[in-house]
Amino acid sequence: MSVIPGAWRRTAAGAGLLAADGSVAPTIFAEMSAAAARTGAVNLGQGFPDEDGPVDVLDAARRAIADGANQYPPGRGIPDLLTAISEHQRRFYGLEVDPDREVIVTAGATEALTASLLALIDGPEDEVVVFEPYYDSYAAAVALAGARLRTVPLRAPDFRPDLDELAAAVTDRTRIILVNDPHNPTGAVFGPDVLAEVVRLANVHDAIIVTDEVYEHLAFHATHTPIATLPGAAERTLTISSAGKTFSATGWKIGWIHGPAELITAVLTVKQYLTYVNGSPFQPAIAVGLRLGDDYFAEAAATLARKHEILGAGLRAAGFAVSPPQGGYFTVADASALGGADAAAFCRALPDRAGVVAIPLTAFVSAGNRSAYAGLVRFAACKRVEVLEEAAARLAALAR
Repeated sequence: MSVIPGAWRRTAAGAGLLAADGSVAPTIFAEMSAAAARTGAVNLGQGFPDEDGPVDVLDAARRAIADGANQYPPGRGIPDLLTAISEHQRRFYGLEVDPDREVIVTAGATEALTASLLALIDGPEDEVVVFEPYYDSYAAAVALAGARLRTVPLRAPDFRPDLDELAAAVTDRTRIILVNDPHNPTGAVFGPDVLAEVVRLANVHDAIIVTDEVYEHLAFHATHTPIATLPGAAERTLTISSAGKTFSATGWKIGWIHGPAELITAVLTVKQYLTYVNGSPFQPAIAVGLRLGDDYFAEAAATLARKHEILGAGLRAAGFAVSPPQGGYFTVADASALGGADAAAFCRALPDRAGVVAIPLTAFVSAGNRSAYAGLVRFAACKRVEVLEEAAARLAALAR
């Protein structure tokens, strides 16, 4: 077959990876990680920690394996993890979640998101509203589901949405408003005015709110507020999170989603035909993690904030204009003063030029809007302090 038909084509196109000749390009993350391996550059591109999470959680996984938790868990997740998720939502946010009817354990937040879109999109006229830049899987999953992507810009330096632009984007065609808070890649934490407007618009236009809250415990200069806690939100909100970021266990791929039972049933109907289940010995370990003391969660956020300070200071010394994040793994910086007006070209040259890998923000932006973000670069701060210090020392060469 010269042209292979199927949904993969619109998925690749939605992700911006389908070339005019029908070929599929690698993601910028794969490209830049390969550049790091080729050059020995410090990889501040992909958002994964380079040190392990809490010992209690790791030990719990080892015990689970030794105790035989190595076969299929229940389809919704093991009961103790479902209960721990419910307890966590009550403890931190005052949300009452039924662990038996309103929670599903998923293969990371990405599966929860994709299963939600596939379950709730009903046709090509449906629209999904996202804030732009956006986590790269959003556009691919929306395209796979066959919907239209509508974007609301977040502009540097503070990456706050214009509420009039948000209101204009949400219409009666809007099926889902997808909110990532704390936000990847910008590090913004949305304030109460933004969250309240999302809820108002969802009620006016009968839309479902899907929230991606994987950085919920890594907000350090602003308070994260789950949308589901706002009046009029819980009955139409699906809340997604995961263990990977909170417990530095991104490879375990244990995520979850909770919301009204009828919405969860719809998501489960699709999810059970994707992975079905996953991570049997890791599920009891994450239940242990969710029950750790408040000091663990506070220190995780404080430690990440200190790492961002080290990274930000190094970037400023090198000549970047830095947008200080309020949460999450990433710092965004403007490379225009360093000849980086084309951030994609700048990032491709950076491993050889300075021995550091980063990602252009245009990788998180739809094709027609990339010019507004052309000089912006994303750096990951979720690395060991000595790695960040080495990266800062290497970047200093750009200022000479």
